[in-house]
Amino acid sequence: MSSTADDGSGALPGTLIRATWVTDYWLTVYKRTWKGTVISSFVTPLLYIVAMGVLLGGFIKGDPAKLEGATSYLSFVAPGMVAAQAMTTVFGEVTYPVMGMIKWHRTYFGMIATPLGIPEVILAHLGFVLFRVATVCAVFLLVMTPFGVFESLGGVVIAFFAQLLIGMAFAVPIYAFTVGLKDESAFALVFRLGMIPMFLFSGAFFPVSNLDAPMEAFAKVTPLWHGVDLTRMLTVGNIDGPMVLVHVVYLSALVVLGWFWAVRRLTRRLTD
Repeated sequence: MSSTADDGSGALPGTLIRATWVTDYWLTVYKRTWKGTVISSFVTPLLYIVAMGVLLGGFIKGDPAKLEGATSYLSFVAPGMVAAQAMTTVFGEVTYPVMGMIKWHRTYFGMIATPLGIPEVILAHLGFVLFRVATVCAVFLLVMTPFGVFESLGGVVIAFFAQLLIGMAFAVPIYAFTVGLKDESAFALVFRLGMIPMFLFSGAFFPVSNLDAPMEAFAKVTPLWHGVDLTRMLTVGNIDGPMVLVHVVYLSALVVLGWFWAVRRLTRRLTD
C-alpha cells in the first residue's frame, strides 16, 4: 500500500495526480447509471418549483420583512430547495454506494492493491460526488431562471459554487461515517433522524424564526441552515458579509475535519 495511506495529507500534488488515475472507473460508473438520475436531476427541480414556489407560493404574501429579504415566497423557497437538493444528492451518493465499495463489491480493496493510497481513493470518490452535486445543482438553477427569482447573474454564479461547498460539507463527514460501519443498518437512522428533519426544519421552506427558541437555536447549528441561508443571501441579493464569512468557515471546517476522519476510518477498515 502507498505510504500516503497513513495520513490525510500526503504530498498534495502527487495525491491529486494519482486520484485522476481512477477517472476512467468513475466515468464508466456514470455512463452506466446516468439514466437513473435523469428524473432526480431534471424533473424533480421543476416539480418542486411549480408545486412549492408557484402554486403554494401564490397563497403566501411576499413580505420581505418576514421572508428574509425575498420579495415573494417563490424567491424565498427556491434557494432553499437548491441547497436541500445538494444535501439529498450527497446522502444518496455516500451511504449505500460507499458501503458497496467496501462490503459487497470490495472495489476499494482492488484499488489499494495498486499504487493508489487511501487518500487517493477517497479523493477520487468524493470528486465523483462533487461532479454529481455540480450537475444536479446547475440544472436546478437553470430551471429556476425563467421564474425570475434571481437578483443578479453574479449572485447566481457564486451561489452555484456555494452548492459545491455545501455538498462537500455533507459528503466528507457522512463518507467518513459510512466507511467505518460494518453494515448498513445505521443508514435508516441517518435518513430518518438526520436528512429528513434537516430538510424540513432548516429554513428551506419557512424562516427558522417561526420555530420555538430552542428549536431555532438547534436549526441554526445544522449544516443545511448555513447552506440555505448562504444560498438565499446570494440569490436574493440581501448579503450580510459577516454571516457569509461565518457560513463559509463553518462549512469549510466540516470538509477539513471530515477529510481527516475519513482517511483514518477507511485506513482502519481496509487494513484491519
